Amino acid sequence: MPALFPLTPARLRSSAGRLVRRLGLQPGGEPDALGEDARLGDVVLDQRVVVFFPEPLRNAYQLEQWLGPLTALHERHGVVVLTQDSRTTARLRQVTALPVLCVAWTATMEGLIRRSRVAVALYVSHHPRNFAFLRWPELAHVHLGHGDSDKAVSASNQLKAYDRVFVAGQAGADRVLDTLMWFDADRLVHVGRPGLERLPARERPAGAPVTVLYAPTWEGAQQSMSYSSVRSHGVALVRSLLAAGYRVVYRPHPRTGANRADVRAADTALRALFAEEGVAATGSVVDPGRSVPEAFADADVLVTDVSSLAVEWLPTGRPVVVTVPAEPGAVVGPSPLLDALPRLAAEDAAGAGDLVRRCLADDPERARRAELVEHYLGGADPEAALERFLGAVDAVIRERDALQAAPARALR
Repeated sequence: MPALFPLTPARLRSSAGRLVRRLGLQPGGEPDALGEDARLGDVVLDQRVVVFFPEPLRNAYQLEQWLGPLTALHERHGVVVLTQDSRTTARLRQVTALPVLCVAWTATMEGLIRRSRVAVALYVSHHPRNFAFLRWPELAHVHLGHGDSDKAVSASNQLKAYDRVFVAGQAGADRVLDTLMWFDADRLVHVGRPGLERLPARERPAGAPVTVLYAPTWEGAQQSMSYSSVRSHGVALVRSLLAAGYRVVYRPHPRTGANRADVRAADTALRALFAEEGVAATGSVVDPGRSVPEAFADADVLVTDVSSLAVEWLPTGRPVVVTVPAEPGAVVGPSPLLDALPRLAAEDAAGAGDLVRRCLADDPERARRAELVEHYLGGADPEAALERFLGAVDAVIRERDALQAAPARALR
């Protein structure tokens, strides 16, 4: 008797793929694609804005920093988040009241778009799967990013795919226009950083040690993005700060060690250092997973890598040191911020304590840092930035709707 469901090569590949995804064995950076497509066949979206986020759980932080502004936008136009990873979906449903749908198949996405009145698609990452969603010309496609920084990815050529690119301040616009060939400047929209929280003044208790927040970035997916100091600076840097009498908080990036075993090993060594009895007695710790504003509020000085944290720290007015990438292939372009800040090379990591002491005693960069708040962030007022963001999305929807209603389109 023939099998009811013959095991064809296509069926075998499909079954194997589902097993790989359910076991979480898909390549790093890829979503598990375990969607809810079966229940979405007749769903009509009421929202006018969709956020496409195909990232795996480890990258959920990229969207989480936008949840506040997106919630405000939801009150105006309605916002729905479309994911492609079941784990990310579960996480987002825990931290936001925005509707979140997990969609694995392009056909399901097409049905959702074509049955609905969605006008705008927002993107916060450069995941290659974004291009599957860019296929619909009836949508206006807007790239938000997830933090302004002098990393090369902030001026990726991929930005040319989007109808609009929202930047925080003039630094973001200059970076894109100076780097990309044939990029239309009128695609850039200045909105500030609406997701940043207003930080209270630092009030360290009398007699309490100075706290240095060491918050390195991850190693990146390509050599050009290898900005992490965890392997090159980490242990020597932290031991120097401890020897100088500082309390140190180590806050590694969520993706630290995701792509390189040597960085994972260096992170493990750093965590072990903080478990040593003498270190623990100083109050020095590995950050327990606090938000960026919470971590900032607890620190007097920041030591970080080329990353968005250096920019977001600027409104605190406190000293910041940025490491020099040790990887020869790391791309670091012209940067007013990096020109204005003290830098720490790997060979000088053992002198980190002395450098921080100088920053605290003299802080000659303070005035220049204050000037750069406007240049990089468009100002330090999150409420004003939120209004600019909401107004910018309003404008995109109006322009898109007018174009879609134009007579020339109606005749096609």
